[in-house]
Amino acid sequence: MGMDDVVAMDAVSKVYGKGRSAVAALREVTIGLPRGRFTAVMGPSGSGKSTFLHCAAGLDTPTSGSVRLGDTELSRLNETRLTELRRRRVGFVFQAFNLVPSLTVEQNITLPLRLSRTRVDRARLREIVERVGLAERIGHRPAQLSGGQQQRVAIARALVTRPEVVFGDEPTGALDTMTAREVLSLLRETVDGMGQTVVMVTHDPVAASYADTVLFLADGRIADAMDAPTSEKVAARMTRLGAWNR
Repeated sequence: MGMDDVVAMDAVSKVYGKGRSAVAALREVTIGLPRGRFTAVMGPSGSGKSTFLHCAAGLDTPTSGSVRLGDTELSRLNETRLTELRRRRVGFVFQAFNLVPSLTVEQNITLPLRLSRTRVDRARLREIVERVGLAERIGHRPAQLSGGQQQRVAIARALVTRPEVVFGDEPTGALDTMTAREVLSLLRETVDGMGQTVVMVTHDPVAASYADTVLFLADGRIADAMDAPTSEKVAARMTRLGAWNR
């Protein structure tokens, strides 16, 4: 566990259900997610990827073990404090863009600030809107935008609170290949150009190749980690994990 980890998980287990029907989604996972880096999390279906993300992000509480965001131990927080922490210190980008249809692009982006009653920093907003390429669309509603543009709004919304970490759950899952690459390049750019930290769950080796490091989950444990990934290397590793053996 380095001091420069934005999230530190220590012996995190998550069990769903009780007794004989209990299922362990995570088994004693210990890992640090480094600040200012892009980490991808991959694994076969049922490997615990979503549970990993939910526990790391404070969306779900581990059955045992501890999760730290910066120097905050999440298990010590009640639900109200956790909600506040997620609003202020964490950004989320999901496969479904989760935009509010009745709000404009600008209103969607600034929604987390309004929810936490934080003043909108106009200069910060302008910088983000330009970075994600939406300066011309600021007054549009989501229905007037393409899928890729909607996901860029979601990324801008995730960045607007200056979060310590942005979590992506299959953020390119609903997009075609070309658009997915644009969105991945944008996530890469937030890391390289803004010093942002990104942690992304994906099943796509091409998406994973945009990361600095790929973590491979299998049966609720971290089976491997790969630095400087290529889509070919990632695909080969996934094949060895039995991900695509039908």
